[in-house]
Amino acid sequence: MLILGIESATGRVGCAIGGHEGVRSSVQTTRDRHHAELLAPQIQAACSHAGVALQDLGAVAVDVGPGLYTGLRVGVTTAVTMAHALRVPMVAVSSLDLVAYPLRHTGRSIAVVIDARRGEVFHARYGCLPGGVQRLDGPEVGPPDHVVSQILATGDETLVVGDGAERYASMFEGLRGVELADPGFAHPSAESLVLLAHALALREEFVRPDEIQPLYLRRPDAQPHQTASSS
Repeated sequence: MLILGIESATGRVGCAIGGHEGVRSSVQTTRDRHHAELLAPQIQAACSHAGVALQDLGAVAVDVGPGLYTGLRVGVTTAVTMAHALRVPMVAVSSLDLVAYPLRHTGRSIAVVIDARRGEVFHARYGCLPGGVQRLDGPEVGPPDHVVSQILATGDETLVVGDGAERYASMFEGLRGVELADPGFAHPSAESLVLLAHALALREEFVRPDEIQPLYLRRPDAQPHQTASSS
């Protein structure tokens, strides 16, 4: 089964195509707030590089967050629309899982920290399993010093990763048993999305398009003005 993965939860937006043989193509760009204009051309390019047509796809996978409101909404809306049009099932994966997965061989605890802006981060803690990772707690949203407190409370050797870890690096550097991951792992990747989605698809853990719900964890920055009703 060929799967199209769409990822847009952070400042990076991208897509990938793959199946049982692994990832066949991927396109990713880091251009904050330009997700809507980038995603459709990326999907076309990924299909061209993989040598497939949209009609060849057997499922659509999407990063459902947590993440930044606008980017997440663009990715989820695009994925749901495509799944409806192609009449294929969907697979939903957390952005935090996608950041943790490439570090599954570290042998340490993994703290994923994604920048949520407004002085907060989205975060979760993971343990390594043979061939994968297991979420131990989260997802949550809160100040980065809360993540520091959690790490210190566990006493585990911990690898901290994510664009939030980069932004608040000074808070994690110097902590005993704590190391910051390479910046190349800072964002969720469409490649990881396809790989994780394929494993879920083999177990038929599909979600109907109308069941997909973005995980925002908090209200968006911009809220419409509400007028008080008179009685």
